[in-house]
Amino acid sequence: MATKVRDIMTGSPTSVSPELDIVTVARAMRDEDIGAVLVAEGDDLKGVVTDRDLVVRGLAAGGDPAKAKIGAIASRATATVGPDDSLDKAAQIMRERSVRRLPVLEDGRPVGIVSIGDLAMEEDSRSALADISAARPNF
Repeated sequence: MATKVRDIMTGSPTSVSPELDIVTVARAMRDEDIGAVLVAEGDDLKGVVTDRDLVVRGLAAGGDPAKAKIGAIASRATATVGPDDSLDKAAQIMRERSVRRLPVLEDGRPVGIVSIGDLAMEEDSRSALADISAARPNF
C-alpha cells in the first residue's frame, strides 16, 4: 500500500504559461484528458486552473476567451505538497483548504499533481469516488 505522495501522484504535470489564452488551454486539457493544469513561468508555479475554473471564471465572465489570458483566471497555488509527504498529510491539506488537487513540488519545482481521486483509489479502490476517478470518459 502506498504511503507517500510520489507513489500515487501524476508525474510530469501539464504546465502552461500564464500568457496563453483560455481556448488554447481548454483544448490542451481536452486533448490530454486532464482536469487541471499548472500555470507556471519556467519552474515558478503561479497557480492552478481546473476545468471548472475555465467555465466559471473564464467563459461565464464574458469577453473573448480566445483573448483572455489563463493567468487571469488561475487560482493561486497556496497549498502544495512534496513527493515524500505522506498521503495523510495530502488529505489533511485538501480537507483544510477545501481543494481537490494539490501541486507537488520538489526543490521548488512542479513535479506532479495529486488529486482527491488519487487518494480515494489508494484508500478504498471500491468506493464510489474511486470508481468515478478511474473511469474513462465516454464522450
